[in-house]
Amino acid sequence: MVNLPRRRFLGLAGAAAAAPVLVRRAFAQSYPARPVRVIVPFAPGGVTDVVARLIAGKVGEQLGKQFYVENIVGGSGNVGMGQAARAAPDGYSILTTFSSYVINPHLFVRVPFDPVNDFDPVSLAVTSTTVIVVNPDLPAANLKQLVAVIRANPGKYSYASAGTGTTSHLAGEQFRLAHAPDLVHVPFTGGAPSMASTVAGHTPICFGAPAVALPLINDGKLRPLAVTSKARTLTLPQVPTIKESGFPDIEGDSFVGFVVPVGTPKDVIALLNREIVKSLAAPDMKERQATLGNDPVGSTAEEFGARIRSEVSIWGKVIQAANIRPQ
Repeated sequence: MVNLPRRRFLGLAGAAAAAPVLVRRAFAQSYPARPVRVIVPFAPGGVTDVVARLIAGKVGEQLGKQFYVENIVGGSGNVGMGQAARAAPDGYSILTTFSSYVINPHLFVRVPFDPVNDFDPVSLAVTSTTVIVVNPDLPAANLKQLVAVIRANPGKYSYASAGTGTTSHLAGEQFRLAHAPDLVHVPFTGGAPSMASTVAGHTPICFGAPAVALPLINDGKLRPLAVTSKARTLTLPQVPTIKESGFPDIEGDSFVGFVVPVGTPKDVIALLNREIVKSLAAPDMKERQATLGNDPVGSTAEEFGARIRSEVSIWGKVIQAANIRPQ
């Protein structure tokens, strides 16, 4: 056995311990060395896809590297999210998340991913509130008047949403469970058909997306009563929040954010967060997001992680209370 002097032994031991740190640091400094895949678990052309392409393009410009979108569709987003969960944690696969990321685990008997344990958060990019609108013939100018009208006419009124399990539906169920138990839910296959039904008076109340509602509001075909976000939205700045309207127990924001497979180097996550936040601060990006009905956020990774954990709990309770059965 070779006896090493103590000083030399300690030097070698320190070098060995530092080696992994140096390797990770070198990896982060050279990242990205090849194109980065941005997974969108929905078809091209939807809100999640458009936001992902805008941000991926801007981040690619900032870094001088290619960030490309790959649409992996199926299972209400579950197929793409499952594939992202199994991707290598090297920073070359990024998942674009929508609110279904925290809702689907409660809507399906099985999903191929765990939103908390299979991914590390990068940034909450944008949010989009839910707006409560009514047909102008309905005698309610604000939310308190709407509740009074519904309670005075049990079983008469219904509300439309973009579909079962959407954030507009779950916000509507929160409202129904807390304040209007006789309100009937009528699901549609998207935001536009649900708003059209309210314009026609078939379902006199609608919970939906501001971008869809805005032109109908401007034309006087719908009356907005409140938005479900904590702050007023840039899309409808004149419409009060639901808290301002006296109902602080309702939530209904949808979001688009980015996560990476768990174990992705922290330095890479920090770089991605920095560049995503920078992209959202660009004036042209803010303008484009406003036209989509989105409010730019650009959160820290820690803030997004806290929101994910919170919403997994919130929507699970709403789905259970509303007796929405898993598929």
